[in-house]
Amino acid sequence: MDRFIINGGTKLVGTIEVKGAKNAALKAFAVALLSKEPVRIRNVPEVEDIKRMCEILKNLGAEIEHVKDGEYLVKAVKLTNYIINPDIAKKLRASIVLTAPLLARLGKVKFPHPGGCIIGERPIDVFIDGYKKLGAIISQKEDLYEISVSNKLKGAKFIFPNISVTGTESLVMAASLAEGETILKNCACEPEVESLIEFLNSCGAKISGAGTHIIKIKGVKTLKGGTYTIIPDRIETGSFAIMAASTTSILKITKCNPGHLECLWVIFEKMGIKLEYGKGWVKILPPKKIVSVSIKTREYPGFPTDLQAPFSVLLTQAEGLAMVHETIYEGRLNWTDELKRMGANVLNLDPHRIQINGPAKLRSREVESPDLRAGMAYIIAALCAKGESIINNIYQIDRGYEKIEERLQKIGADIKRI
Repeated sequence: MDRFIINGGTKLVGTIEVKGAKNAALKAFAVALLSKEPVRIRNVPEVEDIKRMCEILKNLGAEIEHVKDGEYLVKAVKLTNYIINPDIAKKLRASIVLTAPLLARLGKVKFPHPGGCIIGERPIDVFIDGYKKLGAIISQKEDLYEISVSNKLKGAKFIFPNISVTGTESLVMAASLAEGETILKNCACEPEVESLIEFLNSCGAKISGAGTHIIKIKGVKTLKGGTYTIIPDRIETGSFAIMAASTTSILKITKCNPGHLECLWVIFEKMGIKLEYGKGWVKILPPKKIVSVSIKTREYPGFPTDLQAPFSVLLTQAEGLAMVHETIYEGRLNWTDELKRMGANVLNLDPHRIQINGPAKLRSREVESPDLRAGMAYIIAALCAKGESIINNIYQIDRGYEKIEERLQKIGADIKRI
């Protein structure tokens, strides 16, 4: 197994580019299955999750051409399989979105409970209930779910009990080829959802309400192909910004969309962290002092749950007491046990809340990455700590950050892959 060796305590300097959003790219491959015409996907991050998604699509009968780094051509003229590969799906949470195009195109799909990061309970009830509303029949045999429709999906009204990004994207895809009108309420309005809907409309779908909590879909018979350019990864942008602030470094982040992270910039201002930004870039400047500010994770445009772990490391370098309240996933604060062993003053209040008292001098340590975002948090912590740190199980990090060690080396980080 690969590992990272990091010698911390040095400043970062220079420019780092942001890749395409992993969470948007994974859904783009699902959208490609809705059309029999070719779909070209650009600005795709070359990460492990994309490789797994391509493997599943090929198994379903789609042809995939890796044109060049960051660009793929998907041809789903004829889908020959309706079973989502269980071995791969159990490693990839986003595999659940493939149920929508398969149900819309083939009228049936069989799949296991999806896997991914171990960050608490992640039920699929919202998908099951949504498909039922659209007229699907659900059954479960052993470890596999099976969903089918007698003829074709029918438009309906569905209200999400809790806001779900992947649930919203899946039902939008399924409803785009359903008969009649579908109304979805309490939808997610993340930029990734809005981007997906914009592309579907460019392919002939009739969807309104993108970026709001109410989305209306008028089903069409077919969708044409097209080119889907993945939006910049706002979580990667935020991770790099937090990394720069934590190490009091000067760092310019390019090929990003600062407008997708307004919540983080407001918090930075409260903490005394200075920044400049313009179209496609943001520059983090070293603060004289970092003041602690409490956060509570929320759906967009609130503070992203995927930045909770990196931001917690930043709080260890800030002055004062702050609370981190994780409202999205239970158990997503468990990673802080290793942060405590690195010298952080962290008090666990309950499964959803921790208190961090800073600043703390972090110590180098050997840790194991439990999930994608905690893995990035450990990288940031190791860059703050003096001495040699080792991060194991970096496959979790490779799932979402393309060649991260090579990119960090270019801005002065002492990091290598062993």
